[in-house]
Amino acid sequence: MEQIQLDATDLLLLQQLQLDASLSNQALAERVNTSAPTCLRRVKRLRDLGLIERQVAILSPVRLAQALGHGLSAIVEITLDRQDAAALDTFEARVAPIEAVQQCYRVSPGPDFVLVVHTRDMPTYHALAQRLFSSDANVRNVKAFFSIKRSKFGAELPLG
Repeated sequence: MEQIQLDATDLLLLQQLQLDASLSNQALAERVNTSAPTCLRRVKRLRDLGLIERQVAILSPVRLAQALGHGLSAIVEITLDRQDAAALDTFEARVAPIEAVQQCYRVSPGPDFVLVVHTRDMPTYHALAQRLFSSDANVRNVKAFFSIKRSKFGAELPLG
């Protein structure tokens, strides 16, 4: 893997983009004290290096639930019977395309996976759990924790 060299301006750009990726190139350049063309070139380089994977809008689950009805967030621990590489890869491939599974982490020690799941309501979660976990012969244990309040949420990675 190629060694990536970042200078102070690169780190400032990444920091600002983590806080607000919707900034215009001109506004971003002003915040990091560069010219607009330099800013554009540097951001393109950061994307090309894979440091910026994608830009997304972060929705408020509380406000969305008010608009669409109830919302349910769960942290789900999954333990498999077999933990060989193929079994772990198979489980990851099974949950990856499921829209309700927002995040999937392979962890150690303890369970094999921790998932962050968002569904409309408990019946929708139950149907998802039946489809993903109960029908998989390799899933030994499922432990779900249901959120009653989100106290903090962030997507920013520390850069210093």
